[in-house]
Amino acid sequence: MQESDSDTGLRARLVDAGVDLVTREGAQALTLREIARRAGVSHGAPRRYFPTHLELLSAIAHRGFDELARRATATATAAIAVGDGTASPRAELAALGRVYLEFALDNPGMYELMFRHDLLESGHLGLRDTSLPLFDRLVDLVAQVRPDADARLVAGALWASLHGIAQLWGWGSLQLATGAHDFVRLLHSTLDAHLGPVTE
Repeated sequence: MQESDSDTGLRARLVDAGVDLVTREGAQALTLREIARRAGVSHGAPRRYFPTHLELLSAIAHRGFDELARRATATATAAIAVGDGTASPRAELAALGRVYLEFALDNPGMYELMFRHDLLESGHLGLRDTSLPLFDRLVDLVAQVRPDADARLVAGALWASLHGIAQLWGWGSLQLATGAHDFVRLLHSTLDAHLGPVTE
């Protein structure tokens, strides 16, 4: 059955309400009832468009992955535009790491939702397919910097480190432990740890 424009509009309105809710109040606030209330529909209406709560949460998380991918693409384009029109793989990794951390810290509720295991494993809206291209880009860049290593494993370790920085910085723990005032030096230390120090 084909969706009407009003159905498509209401689906988008429900997702918009969920994005606004997760941004303002965090992932724990994303109940069907509250999303419906904010979208101005009855509490049973979301079930018409999203048969399960996970499907609606996946649609909201999809928006987060789209935004992260948009920022990553814009950053890569900007890095390439600097200098002679190319960016070293190391410089692009640094730029992507910064974008990832900024996104996580600017959008803690969405970030938490995006990496929920149940959503990624559920298969709704191809969330795994949405998240993997960015990781594959990380793997490609790592392979160029560390041709001696298993690039997928190094990229996984690098991603895990970035995720840890995002979580611990968001909680205030890293600032307390390291005395750092921003995460940039931590980012570069992480890159050095996984890729080796920068050589001229």
